[in-house]
Amino acid sequence: MNDSIPVARSTDFGFAKLMPDVDRARAWLLTVDGAPQSYVDLDEPTHLEFEYVRRLGHVLDGIGEPGRALDVVHLGGGALTLPRYLAATRPGSRQDVVDFDRGLLDLVVEHLPLPDAASIALHAADARGWLEKAPDASADVLVADVFGGSRVPAQLTSLEYAREAARVLRGDGVYLANLADSAPFAFLRSQFANFAEVFEELVLIAEPGVLRGRRFGNAVLVAARRLLDTAALARRTAADAFPARVEHGTGLRTFIGAARPVRDQQAVASPEPPDGAFGIG
Repeated sequence: MNDSIPVARSTDFGFAKLMPDVDRARAWLLTVDGAPQSYVDLDEPTHLEFEYVRRLGHVLDGIGEPGRALDVVHLGGGALTLPRYLAATRPGSRQDVVDFDRGLLDLVVEHLPLPDAASIALHAADARGWLEKAPDASADVLVADVFGGSRVPAQLTSLEYAREAARVLRGDGVYLANLADSAPFAFLRSQFANFAEVFEELVLIAEPGVLRGRRFGNAVLVAARRLLDTAALARRTAADAFPARVEHGTGLRTFIGAARPVRDQQAVASPEPPDGAFGIG
């Protein structure tokens, strides 16, 4: 039983609440402007409550040797769920977290402190601007989970942004992004077209109902310059409580279809979700 008291505060760019989970002793849900953003269990940082976060975790688990420390950049902070996860599963990893909302970062670390041994640096900065200043080949992994309200900002949806991500990653690095869309997937297809210009290997992970056009929902984009173990990834995602489908190769090329890369001048934010439809699944 969690008898902690909820916390609410206006941050630099929204109204944030930390709500205790009544079923787990030190677990918390972060919402911003009423939308669920993150879930953290301080006693069990490897517990990934949201389905899309679990899918990101499955990809992270398959990078390199199990347990090997990684250099990771997180664009978008939330309650720092994945940085905590990597600190537990890959001790010694060096992680940079970039979030535009300094007030939100302050709220999170004040009430949900990071592990003492974790090497996690927090940066209150614009994600695109910070990335453009990052050194070449300085990261093993880049995780993008950036939403302004319920939409991915336009500056993170262009071909130029994809090229910046590729520049910052090492040769065997992996890019992961949480995106959201619905049929006919004009936005999602354009994102894969962007990354197809600079990465040889692409993977799409999403719940089958989303891919069949039944509802608006999350989709994970994975990009790399080397082959990924998609068979192992498919096994992990299929075993989840809410199974996901892994698309790659011919199936993904068919999904992308005639979509073309989008340059900065034409880039737009991800689509506005229908009322009540923005999911965390």
